[in-house]
Amino acid sequence: MSRLAIDHEYMLSVLEKLLQIPSPTGYTDPVVRFVSRELERQGLSVELTRRGAIRAIRPGKRESGARAIVSHLDTLGAQVKMLKDNGRLEIVPIGHWSARFAEGARATVFADGGGYRGTILPLKASGHTFNTEIDTLPIGWDHVEFRIDAIARNKEDIERLGIEVGDIIAIDPQPEFLDNGFIVSRHLDNKAGVAVALAALKALQDEQAETPVDIHFLFTIAEEVGVGASSVLTHNVASMITVDNGTTAPGQNSDEFGVTIGMADQTGPFDYHLAKKLATLCQENEIRYQKDIFRYYRSDSASAVEAGADVRTALITFGVDASHGYERIHTHALRSLAELITAYVVSPVMITRDFKETSGVKGFTRQPTGEARQELSPEVEDEELGE
Repeated sequence: MSRLAIDHEYMLSVLEKLLQIPSPTGYTDPVVRFVSRELERQGLSVELTRRGAIRAIRPGKRESGARAIVSHLDTLGAQVKMLKDNGRLEIVPIGHWSARFAEGARATVFADGGGYRGTILPLKASGHTFNTEIDTLPIGWDHVEFRIDAIARNKEDIERLGIEVGDIIAIDPQPEFLDNGFIVSRHLDNKAGVAVALAALKALQDEQAETPVDIHFLFTIAEEVGVGASSVLTHNVASMITVDNGTTAPGQNSDEFGVTIGMADQTGPFDYHLAKKLATLCQENEIRYQKDIFRYYRSDSASAVEAGADVRTALITFGVDASHGYERIHTHALRSLAELITAYVVSPVMITRDFKETSGVKGFTRQPTGEARQELSPEVEDEELGE
């Protein structure tokens, strides 16, 4: 076995801290600073892109053919669309999530002078006033508003508070860490993935593990709006593993336990050889796993490839129930993912041709094309042969 022991308490502690840091897309500076400090505490130097995506390189035996582990720091949120005459805020979503899950959410709107607390409410929220109309109001972002917990009776009051169109709104996570291992919270996508990556790094550092190539730990800041890992990769990276959430919903094969290996998302299949390697590592290291395909889902891998990065990509996920809503995961999946990452980064590089960006056909990979021969029991094989 090549997997390393994971500091479970550290992983959950980091996750709890991450969940308390607001980081909707467009408002990620605070979480970038936190993760940067954590990486430096573990002994890595940190590089930031202009907007704040993080790159921290753990040296291996060689720079070329590097492997990358990527997860995203940004979460869903909302934004002020209009200051309303009734003293409330019209809002629009950041990222793709249903207003069904926004109704009743506690949140903070960030003005230049600081944050104001408030609640996202349906336009008709009082049963004593609207009676059964509160049950027939349509669901959608046009049918909710943000009630500010400050004196705001009209548009002029809102302006005096310093709240403006475009201000970012962070949704409270409301985390619960249960004794049976379940975790319920908003924004587990992808704060849990970040905690997994940091826990895997800690295991590597604690064991002073050697890797055949450099390992790039990457943390992106705009995955929820489709940008993701589009501008954080270097040309040294040959393969990239994205750590994100999988959906445990009807019609999906994901699970809240073990690793779920994504075989394809809405942009198409992931790399055949990299996905196969991950499954083999799970088998060799006795890590529970399953495979799934996500038809309405994209990740950092998609944004990297669409931006022109010629890297092998794969997706490993922790199963999430009610993704982009009140999400639920289990710590078993988080530990399994961290173990798989450690097994992967210390494993030998099998496709050495990938050390170069381009080369000839010699050493190029192969995929099975012949007809598979069914393995038969001796008794059945005798019958097939007519003996």
